Amino acid sequence: MPPHSRLKPIKTIFSARMLVALMMGFSCGLPLLLTIDVLKAWMTIEGVDLSVIGLMSLVGLPYTVKFLWAPFLDRYIPPLFGRRRGWLVIAQSGLMLSIIGLGSASPLQHPGVLAFTAFLVTFFSASQDIVVDAYRREDIPDTELGFASSMYIIGYRMGMLLGGGGGLILAGQMSFPMVYMLMAACLLPGIVTTLLAPEPEINGNPPKNLQAAVIDPLIEYFTRPGALWVLAFILLYKVGDSMAAAMATPFYLDIGFSTTEIGVVVKLVGFWATLAGALFGGILTLKIGMYASLWVFGILQSISTACFALLAQCGHNITALTAVIGFENLASGMGTVAFVAFMAMMTDKRFTATQYALLSSLMGIPRVIASAPTGYAVKFMGWETFFITCALVAVPGLLILIKSSAFNISFQKSPAISQGIEFK
Repeated sequence: MPPHSRLKPIKTIFSARMLVALMMGFSCGLPLLLTIDVLKAWMTIEGVDLSVIGLMSLVGLPYTVKFLWAPFLDRYIPPLFGRRRGWLVIAQSGLMLSIIGLGSASPLQHPGVLAFTAFLVTFFSASQDIVVDAYRREDIPDTELGFASSMYIIGYRMGMLLGGGGGLILAGQMSFPMVYMLMAACLLPGIVTTLLAPEPEINGNPPKNLQAAVIDPLIEYFTRPGALWVLAFILLYKVGDSMAAAMATPFYLDIGFSTTEIGVVVKLVGFWATLAGALFGGILTLKIGMYASLWVFGILQSISTACFALLAQCGHNITALTAVIGFENLASGMGTVAFVAFMAMMTDKRFTATQYALLSSLMGIPRVIASAPTGYAVKFMGWETFFITCALVAVPGLLILIKSSAFNISFQKSPAISQGIEFK
């Protein structure tokens, strides 16, 4: 094998494109918990009624329906910086200003203003997500999308850690308005990254009008052979994982673990295991390709879910908890990397923002619908049978991969799905 082929994976891992993916992931992860954990903590400390605090969850609606305005981001090109970078600068600047505005509002005296500025934060954050996903798809070659997704996820988790855990820690040392000011300042590296990054080049013409931006992406996708099978795969691939996660904390408490033990093991060990899974998963996608990665990581996810049934038998055992949590988060991180990269590869670069926003919204449906009845399932089955069932629920998603007739067209569009970069 020629020497340059041997060096290609190393160059990929340490390329500027991967640093951009990492930094953009950080910018996307940072705002998420500022309108959830940090905001609700602030409202609780200020003495806001619990019913009002509960209603504040509605400000997160833009994350769920972001596909509604994604076509506008495909159709229109800002006057500066280009189609993707232009919208990114607008979204990131609006996000910074809205976070500052959120910190300037009073939970008790101006709850309406607080809710409106929190909504602006989630709107600009969701808009940033749309454009970053589109940018990553258009800027990264298909063979490198898996590792780029791992860099994005690692950056995202680091941003969440700073915005959520870091925000709450800082709130013990300074006022909440100052915390939000600091968090807004932490978005500056993301804006600098956007300004320094190149504008992606796309093949084909972007939509010329709103009808083309809204209708053509749907026509293009649903006229593909096997399009419905791909949608079914997206809906089912991580459904068992989502069902198990929905009842994880009640499970830990029910078998005797304290909140402190859960916090230390689940949050700390789980966080680093997820990062390790994302990194390792990204490297493996370079090596074995996306198709094999989806199989391997999906099987590992299913096995790790079944391990919770073993933990139910062990009961209160810190070593067993650490091992199961570490394995589950490692497998989940790997599976998420391949899943996110696969969805990106399924988009047409002319309509990346719209199609990816739709697919990612579909990915969230099982997390809500399938997780809703899990409490009833536990009461009926018991913990061990429930987790074994969650593991088996993953099987249909994996079996869809066998439907070569459904996936062949997509694989032909992107050889990276079936081929990896050769390591030596």
